[in-house]
Amino acid sequence: MKTQIGLGLLAIPTAFNILGLVPGIICLFAVAVITTWADWMIGQFKLNHREVYSIDDVGALIFGPIGRWLLSVIFCLYWIFVTGSGILGISIGLNTVSTHGTCTAIFVAIAAVFGFLTSSIRTLGKITWLAWIGLPCILTAVIIVTAAVGVQDRPSAVPKTDTPFVSDWKVVGNPSFAEAMTAVCNLVFAFSGTPGFFSIVSEMRNPRQYTSALMICQGTVTTVYAIIGCLVYYYCGSYVASPALGSAGGLVKKICYGIALPGLIVTTTIVSHIPAKFIFVHILRGSRHLNSNTPTHWICWLSCTFSITVIAYIIASTIPAFDSLVSLIGALLGTTMCFQPMGCMWLYDNWSKGQHSSRLWLPKVCWSVFVVLIGSFLTVAGTYGSVLGIMSAYAKSGGSAAFSCADNSNST
Repeated sequence: MKTQIGLGLLAIPTAFNILGLVPGIICLFAVAVITTWADWMIGQFKLNHREVYSIDDVGALIFGPIGRWLLSVIFCLYWIFVTGSGILGISIGLNTVSTHGTCTAIFVAIAAVFGFLTSSIRTLGKITWLAWIGLPCILTAVIIVTAAVGVQDRPSAVPKTDTPFVSDWKVVGNPSFAEAMTAVCNLVFAFSGTPGFFSIVSEMRNPRQYTSALMICQGTVTTVYAIIGCLVYYYCGSYVASPALGSAGGLVKKICYGIALPGLIVTTTIVSHIPAKFIFVHILRGSRHLNSNTPTHWICWLSCTFSITVIAYIIASTIPAFDSLVSLIGALLGTTMCFQPMGCMWLYDNWSKGQHSSRLWLPKVCWSVFVVLIGSFLTVAGTYGSVLGIMSAYAKSGGSAAFSCADNSNST
C-alpha cells in the first residue's frame, strides 16, 4: 500500500476537476483494473521465472541485453522523477507551515538535503520501517482536509466575498484532448507503485500468497482514492488545489501539511534510495567492494545518492508545478513501468501454448496486446499533454518559473 498511496493521491481531485466526476471515476477504475492485472502478472511471472528479481531482468529475459538496458534506464528515471515530485511536495509543505517564510528555491534545496541525508542510509531494511510512519501521516492529513472542506464555508482559493459559496463541481467535464490526457496520467501515477512489486514478491517467504495480498492492497487503495477524490472534488469544485492538501484554508491547511511532512520526507527517502541502490549494485557487482566497508564502497554509494538527489533537485526546480510534474511522470515513465512490460510478459509465457490450450487464450492475447497498445498511446499522448501543461504554467501571468522564489503553496 505504501508503494501506491502517496504523492499520487494528492493529484486525484484535480484529475476529477478536469474530467468531471463521472468520467473521472470511470477512468480511475479503468486504470485500477489494468494496473491490478499488471501487478498480478508480476506474481505469475515470478513463479514461472524464479531468477527474475526486478524489471530489468524481465527486459533481459524477453528482449535481451537491449531490453535490460532500456528498462534499467526507465526504472531509474522513474524513481528519480518521483524523488523530484517528493522534493517539490516537501517544499510546498514548508512554504505552507511557514507562511512562505523564505524563498521557495531555498525550501527546495532544504528538501533535497533532507533527501540526500536520509536516503544515504545504506541498508534499505533500516529505512523501510519508515513506511509505517509515512503512510498514516499522509492518510491522516488527507482525511483531515476531506473533513475540513466538507464543513467549512469555502475552499482556500475562493475569493473572499459576502456571497455564500456553492461548489461548481461537474458531472462531466469539457477538457481539451491534452488536458484529458494529463488528467488520466495523473491517475496512472497514483497507481504506479508497480515497479516496487517485483522486490516485494521476490522477498516473500511464500510467493503464492502474493495474489491475495495484492487484491487486498489494490481494493483498499482504489477505495481510498475514489472516496477521497470524490469528496474533495465535490466540496471544492474547480477551486480544488494541487496537491489536494491545500484545498482547505487557513489553519487547517497548515495542520494538514504539518502532519503530511513526515510522510512526504519518508516517501522521498525511499524513492531516492531505490535508484541509488540499483545503480550502486550494478556498478560494483562482482567486486569485493560491494559488501565491504572500503573507501571505494562508500565513495561509490554516496556518489550515487548525491547524483540522484541533484538530478531530482533540478527536476523539482525546473518543473515547479506539482500537477504538471505528476502527470509527466505518469505519462512518460509510469505507463512504461505499469503497462507495456506486463503485456509482453503474458505473451512471452503463453503465446507458444496456442489456441488449443484454452478457449480463453485468444481473449487473453487480445487483452495483453490492448494493455501494450493503451500504454504506448498514453505514453505519447500523455507526454504531449503534460508538456503543454508545463508550457502553460510558465506562460501564465504570475505562474511557475524555474528556480523561483514565488510561493508555490497556493496552486489550483
